[in-house]
Amino acid sequence: MDPRSLTPALRALRLCLHLLMAGLLALAAVRADSGIGVALAVVTGAVYAAGSALPSVRDSVRDSRRAAAVWLGLLCASWLALLWATPDGLWVAFPLYFLQLHLLPIRWSLPAVGLTAVAAILSYVRHGAPLNPGVFIGPLLGAAVAVATVLGYQALYRESERRRRMVEELIATRAELAAAERHAGTLAERERLAREIHDTLAQGLSSIQLLLRAAERALPEGSPAAGHIERARRAAQDNLAEARRFVRALSPADLEHGSLAAALERLCEPTETGPRARFSVSGTPVELPTPYEVALLRIAQSALANTVRHASAARTEITLSFMDASVTLDVVDDGKGFDPVRLAPSAEGGFGLPAMRSRAESLGGTFTVESAPGQGTAVAVSLPLPAGPSGVST
Repeated sequence: MDPRSLTPALRALRLCLHLLMAGLLALAAVRADSGIGVALAVVTGAVYAAGSALPSVRDSVRDSRRAAAVWLGLLCASWLALLWATPDGLWVAFPLYFLQLHLLPIRWSLPAVGLTAVAAILSYVRHGAPLNPGVFIGPLLGAAVAVATVLGYQALYRESERRRRMVEELIATRAELAAAERHAGTLAERERLAREIHDTLAQGLSSIQLLLRAAERALPEGSPAAGHIERARRAAQDNLAEARRFVRALSPADLEHGSLAAALERLCEPTETGPRARFSVSGTPVELPTPYEVALLRIAQSALANTVRHASAARTEITLSFMDASVTLDVVDDGKGFDPVRLAPSAEGGFGLPAMRSRAESLGGTFTVESAPGQGTAVAVSLPLPAGPSGVST
């Protein structure tokens, strides 16, 4: 475990372990009957202090497990020597349990704890101490408490790490969701502005230009007002072109690098989760006004999204048809279908069938849905082509 990740409580537990080891070694040295016992207690304390000071042992990361195991082996060897010299060395077994459980893998730590408890019991018997149940129960109970404590802490630590990762993922997801909502709001506002500019300013300037052209024709030759009308007509024409540039600049990014047909074809590119989608064009393509392209693209995106989320379809076909007086978009899937009569209005306010219908009707078009349970779904939208050359509004 990285020491930088230790909480104040864990640092306090580590300090308590150091103090416990120092106190038990001091007790063994004071009660030792010979200088050898004192010397072995000092050696054991020195080995413990050296390992606690070495980063390769203290950090206990994967790359330093070997160094920690070597140090733990030296510490256990010095402790066994201390047990041979004095029976009071058996009390040091308790902090050793925690070190073994912390530094060794679980498949090695449990046998090591068991051997340590057996060594403590045999040492007590070897020194001729009177036998009683406490001789056996004490080391074994201490080992059981140490195992339960360490394994319980490790389980809590894993749970804490899992919760921490979940919180981090939740924060990241919320940030991504907020960014997606901001992006969607920006796109929606761009489309609204483009629609408002086209339906109000652009159409108004176009009407002004037509009226000025009609007035210009009605003037007698040589009229002094002809020049003023001509300048006004040219100003209206220039401002109409500027308004159309604004509309194009505010159009969706999918339409910036090609036609509506190209954007719909990109929409049908294969994905890992969605159904197979195929796009086709019928009739002779004509240039459409930007609001038409935006509405048809958004309806296709919404219909395809509904197919992915709800239809469980294997195949979807999108067809863009150009006719003499209208343009039609059809989205057909072979999914599980539904009953359009019983479908509740969308509560998401921007997606779903009601929003598609609203887009189509706002441009004077029609929107129809044909579906039945188990028979797939067909969504069709038809928009009348505006008057003007090539279907482009003036």
